[in-house]
Amino acid sequence: MNKLPTVLSVLVLAIALGNLSAAKQLPTAAPESVGIRKGISADIDRAVKEQLEKKKLPGCVVVVGRHGQIVHRKAYGFRRLEPSPEEMTVDTVFDMASLTKPIATSTSIMQLVETGQIRLRDKVSDYFPEFAANGKEDVTIEQLLVHSSGLIPDNPVGDFTDGWEVALDHICQLKPRSTPGEKFKYSDVGFLMLGGLVEKVTGQPLDEYAVEHVFAPLGMKETTFKPGEALSKRAATTEKVDGQWLRGVVHDPRARLLGGVAGHAGLFSTADDLSIYAEALLNGGAPVVSPRTLAEWTTPRNVDGSMRGLGWDMRSGYSKNRGEMMSPRAFGHGGFTGTAMWIDPELDLFVIFLSNRVHPNGKGEVNRLAGRIGTIASAGCLTSAGNDESSKPVVLGIDALAEDDFRPLHGKRVGLIVNHTSLNADGRPTLELLAASPDVNLVALFSPEHGLKGEADHANIGDTVEEKTQLPVYSLYGKTRKPTPEQMAEVDVLVFDIQDIGCRFYTYLSTMGLAMEAAAEAGKSFVVLDRPNPIGGHLVEGPLRDEGDDVFVGYHTIPVRHGMTMGEMAQMIMAEKQLDLDLTVVKTKNWDRATYLYDTGLPWVQTSPNMRSLTEAVIYPGVGLFETTNLSVGRGTDSPFEVVGAPWIDGRKLAQAIRNHHPPGVEVVPMRFTPEASKFEGQECGGVNFIVTDWAEFESLDLGWALGAALVELYPDEWDSSKFNRLLISNKTLELVRSGASPAKIEESYQQPLEEFLTRRGEFLLY
Repeated sequence: MNKLPTVLSVLVLAIALGNLSAAKQLPTAAPESVGIRKGISADIDRAVKEQLEKKKLPGCVVVVGRHGQIVHRKAYGFRRLEPSPEEMTVDTVFDMASLTKPIATSTSIMQLVETGQIRLRDKVSDYFPEFAANGKEDVTIEQLLVHSSGLIPDNPVGDFTDGWEVALDHICQLKPRSTPGEKFKYSDVGFLMLGGLVEKVTGQPLDEYAVEHVFAPLGMKETTFKPGEALSKRAATTEKVDGQWLRGVVHDPRARLLGGVAGHAGLFSTADDLSIYAEALLNGGAPVVSPRTLAEWTTPRNVDGSMRGLGWDMRSGYSKNRGEMMSPRAFGHGGFTGTAMWIDPELDLFVIFLSNRVHPNGKGEVNRLAGRIGTIASAGCLTSAGNDESSKPVVLGIDALAEDDFRPLHGKRVGLIVNHTSLNADGRPTLELLAASPDVNLVALFSPEHGLKGEADHANIGDTVEEKTQLPVYSLYGKTRKPTPEQMAEVDVLVFDIQDIGCRFYTYLSTMGLAMEAAAEAGKSFVVLDRPNPIGGHLVEGPLRDEGDDVFVGYHTIPVRHGMTMGEMAQMIMAEKQLDLDLTVVKTKNWDRATYLYDTGLPWVQTSPNMRSLTEAVIYPGVGLFETTNLSVGRGTDSPFEVVGAPWIDGRKLAQAIRNHHPPGVEVVPMRFTPEASKFEGQECGGVNFIVTDWAEFESLDLGWALGAALVELYPDEWDSSKFNRLLISNKTLELVRSGASPAKIEESYQQPLEEFLTRRGEFLLY
């Protein structure tokens, strides 16, 4: 890969030194002018600030664009902390790490496919005969692009010390770990070969080819391998190697040994240049590729349960940096140094997150932050691409109350049941809005499980005082779970405004029900500021709770997934428990109960310490049932409820056993993980990762029953179901699960009670 300078090398050098004209930049616009919710910038600022304070990264640059215009472009924190601090700027140059794979390597490969110089089904050994050794003779170019070649992730760094030709010899001697085409195994080695293939076919090293045929035609004047002095001066610093801080020098050791140019890593770029690239792909691919090539490039391939494009991630175990509300057509990628870019054709949206999270000590973590920003941006899209007619935005109960000047609360002493999820559509806390109103006499606060800030993950939470207002905060998850007569004497009305997730054993519902009882007993009014059910109000799943006394994880006789809002539940509870209560529900406006939260344009707010995404919320009713057994449900990992396992589980066997029941709308991928807290802390677990691939088809309880049947089949002695009924609260269903019954048989057993519930709830539905 190392050659004498050519004319193109001079061009690369000119770009790297910044000697060409000023960098191109897309125009800016107000979010609402392109159909994005007004408050997304404040939400992004808040998300980044939280992670900066936790020292998860030194700094970052975030750019969000839609309909060809930038709606958010901002630098945060520092691009260098050591040896001396240097503030981040929006024109900071970043080490792209594995973003090199799609932007430089797969883009180049797809151009060669389009021009007929190679074919996706070509064998790699057609171009490198020596690659055929040790069972690799049938590996194709497409398999390298989707990581199904069977190649290992990385071969030893020592294989690269003598340059590309020797490194290629080492790669060609590798044996595949699995049969090519069968398993998904992310592999830098595969993209090293693809980078070599570009040079083999074109006669140009990858860096020269990419500049001439990709970056220069797009006007990406600050995107290059081996940046020169001018670009390096504003590059983000990564780690110290051999006593020197890496700045403008590739972080990946293999790419560094290859002179800074490799198919898997080595590219440097800026957020503005990536915006140009993303916008080109949203506009059909010109001048880089044709629309038909772009369509093939970004068509999802199901690779062993992982959804991949040709060099792109779509939905896989590597998709933590993907926005939860992005459409199934979204594609993107991340990089080890802390970079991520996602492009959503359906929303005509791109989200770019660039950081140097490895600086200074290699211990930063940004995937969740990048994904959270992607969620904020995608959830903020009020229209789909090509639909510029502004649909009526969903109006939350708190915003409807504010529009009415808080009239139902005038002249009353108000007690507010609230937590960190209690925000209006622009992200302002309900507590702040009520406290600021001259017509509202806010006298006390009440907090549910996890406390006022939603951070406490333990029992017996004590009373506190709210910092800004100095109001008392009475805990409803401490000495009492129901407001006391003494507390009720201080108020005339209780106002409830907390985001629930639509699951019976999620305890915010119980907090509301017990507070309603207290208000009825004290002769006080009760107001619910309603919110959408984030996992939808159409689908109802699971057995009803057995008749008997209420428990905190089963307050009322309803199914596991009830499909109701808290306002609707309040009406049902009041009527069916015959509470003598003055109840007011301030309705949400313009909500369609057949939709998920991502359809509303409202952002996801982490509802509790381990309920971090809408995906986890929709999976929770089926998988959360199992956390009372001797399984890890992912607490202590980055993906609670998306992963399940135990030290005694073989993930491959469990995945196949679950798949045999064909749960709809979800892929089940074997994995190994080590929880950092909670059950099996510090122990490696075999298990599975659940990836929701079709939200319209997915049913969380169906997945739960398939998991139960698989556990009984494979691990009848190891799996301890003695406490399984603690959340399930259905003896009949418990016995069926323990017997290894199929999901269909279990669902049939509660179909009649479920239909009766649908009739019961009908008179209480507001939407």
